[in-house]
Amino acid sequence: MQVQQYLKLSVLVAVLTIALKTAAWWWTGSVGLLSDALESGVNLAGALFGLAMVTIARRPPDEDHPFGHHKAEYFSSAFEGALILIAALGIAWAAIDRLRAPQPLEQLGVGMVLSLVSTAINGALAWKMLRAARVHRSIALEADARHLFTDVWTSVGVVAGLIGVMVTGWTWLDPLLAILVALNILREAVHLMWRSTAGLMDMALDPEDQRAISSVLQGFESPELRFDHVATRVAGQRRYVDFHLHVPARWTLGEAAKLRGEVEQALMRALPGIRASIQLLPVNVETRFEQQAAKEGTPE
Repeated sequence: MQVQQYLKLSVLVAVLTIALKTAAWWWTGSVGLLSDALESGVNLAGALFGLAMVTIARRPPDEDHPFGHHKAEYFSSAFEGALILIAALGIAWAAIDRLRAPQPLEQLGVGMVLSLVSTAINGALAWKMLRAARVHRSIALEADARHLFTDVWTSVGVVAGLIGVMVTGWTWLDPLLAILVALNILREAVHLMWRSTAGLMDMALDPEDQRAISSVLQGFESPELRFDHVATRVAGQRRYVDFHLHVPARWTLGEAAKLRGEVEQALMRALPGIRASIQLLPVNVETRFEQQAAKEGTPE
C-alpha cells in the first residue's frame, strides 16, 4: 500500500472515530470523552492536509522547482503538530472549567465501550502506518501515525479516568485526566514541529545510512583513489549524497566516468533510491570554492 492510500484510510477512520467518540460524549457528558472526540477531529484535519502535501510531494520537477517538491511533506508534519497544539490547549481549557464545577456523569459503560472500540481501530491503523512510514521514509505518514498513537493513549487515559469515577465517585478525576491528556499531546506537538523544522533545514541522513555510504566508498578507495567532502541530506522521502572523487590525473575522462558510474550503482544497491552527485577531480586538486573557503577561514 502506498503513502497516499494509507492517508486516505486515515481520513475514513478519523470520520468513524469522531462519530463514535462524539456519541460517547453525548451519552455520558464526560469532558474527558469530549477531549478525545476533539482530538479525533484534529486527526481528520491532519490526515486531509497530509494527503494534500504528499500529493504535492509526488509531483515531478518543474521550471520553478527543478529539484522536485519532496519537502512538502514537512509542511504536513508541522501543520499536524500545530493542530495537536491547538487541540491540547482546547482540551485543557474545557477540563479546567469542568474541574472548577464538577458534574455527575451518566451511562459510563456505553461511553467506555464506544471509546475502546475507536481506540482499537486507531491503534491498529497507527501501528501499520508507522511501519509503512519507515519503509517509505515518509515524515507525513509518520506524523499521522504518531498522532493516532497519541489519540490511542488519550483514549486509554480517559477510560482509566472514567473507571476511577465509577469506583470512587470522584467526578473531579474526569477533568484531571483530561488535563494530563492535554499535557501528553502537547509534548507530541512540540516533537512533530521540531522534526518538521529540522527537515526544512536539510538535515543529514541518519547514522545508519551514513555508515552504509562510508562502507561503499571505502570499498573503492586505493592509493590512487580517494573520496572527500562527503555531505548528505534528506528531503521528504528522498535521500541525497554529494562528494568529490579524486582520480589519477593521467586517467581519461571515459575511465573516470566509468568509475563514477560504478560508485553510483554501488550506492543505489546499498541505499535504494539515493541520489548521488559526484564531482570528479584529479588527485591532490581542490575546487576553487574550497580554496576560497580556506582563504576566508585563515586568520589575518
